[in-house]
Amino acid sequence: MRRLVLAVCSLAATVFAPPASEASSRPGPSHPVLIIRGAGFGHGLGMSQYGARGYALHGRGYRFILRHYYSGTRLARVSTTYPVRVLLQSGVSTVSFSGASAVGDLGADPGRSYQITAEGGRLVFRSSSGRTLAWFPGTLQVSGPGPVQLGGLALNGQSSHAYHGLLELDPSGSGGIDVVNQVALDDYVAGVVGSEIQPSWPMETLKAQAVAARTYAITTSAGGNLFDQYPDARSQVYGGVAAEDARTLAATRATAGEVVTYAGRPVVTYFFSTSGGRTEDGRRSWGFSGSTPWLRSVPDPYDAGSPKHRWTIRMSPDAAGARLSGLVKGRFRGIRVLRRGASPRVMTAQIVGTGGDTTVSGDTLKARLGLPDTWAYFAVVGYS
Repeated sequence: MRRLVLAVCSLAATVFAPPASEASSRPGPSHPVLIIRGAGFGHGLGMSQYGARGYALHGRGYRFILRHYYSGTRLARVSTTYPVRVLLQSGVSTVSFSGASAVGDLGADPGRSYQITAEGGRLVFRSSSGRTLAWFPGTLQVSGPGPVQLGGLALNGQSSHAYHGLLELDPSGSGGIDVVNQVALDDYVAGVVGSEIQPSWPMETLKAQAVAARTYAITTSAGGNLFDQYPDARSQVYGGVAAEDARTLAATRATAGEVVTYAGRPVVTYFFSTSGGRTEDGRRSWGFSGSTPWLRSVPDPYDAGSPKHRWTIRMSPDAAGARLSGLVKGRFRGIRVLRRGASPRVMTAQIVGTGGDTTVSGDTLKARLGLPDTWAYFAVVGYS
């Protein structure tokens, strides 16, 4: 693992000491600049996708990869038909679809397009020409013909938005319609793998991603009783049928039903893009305690293939102060790191202003400054 060796590490003691390597390019006193040098892309917990790719390229199988990133775990199997409910859209005024053979208790022609609108708390089923076909008082299910794994629904008239299983349409509190895709677990996984990583990556990486995605799906619930998963990075990225190809389907089938367990129970398998060379410890991040023993900081020696393995961001102090608006006392002067994790990602830091200091989390700095990761070192150079 390459370490990030920067003179700005001394920032914990002093805010303004510039990196020695940048002395020759130091701007003049009238043009100070905040230099942020960092590593990684993502939250740092669990499996690094680029690291998993690197391990596969070095001959490691998916079982080794999963054991490495999820400490002390073993694989077990669950039903591949376990239902997963994904919120595709929320509060939309009209849902258009095709490929359906049943709309509620009514038959439909898979070759025709239909529309559902919400009116007065009820769902109105119409033909593509606008002719009213039926009214439904509550939740409405739309399904396709034949075995669900062979069928699909084209959502909003786009074939790239086809989904296995069925669609559940609910009148939302805002007067629109919430659209949920209820899909069998492994059909869901097949729609995640090709959305989260490149299908051209090594097969062992695809398998590791399939197991991690499957385990995450059964151990988390983003929407309580309303739905299980978002279709994006708030949960994990899900593209439905369009995200599938021969290799991602092969990886899903080769690991059918496999999940990661610790002490005999499935556990939350966080994953992210790029570690920068080391993952973070769950005990030091996100307020976790000893309840996540499988999330330990581990070295990630083959992560360097990522374009975000190392990165540098420069901005003026005024621009930084604007991004940190509401947190800066007076004018922005710099950032002092107070505590780092094992990786070493920033856990807490102080925003230094002319009127005093403000303590914030590394995640707050990441979000406000637009950083790829919290593995970051800060220096303001150019002040006289």
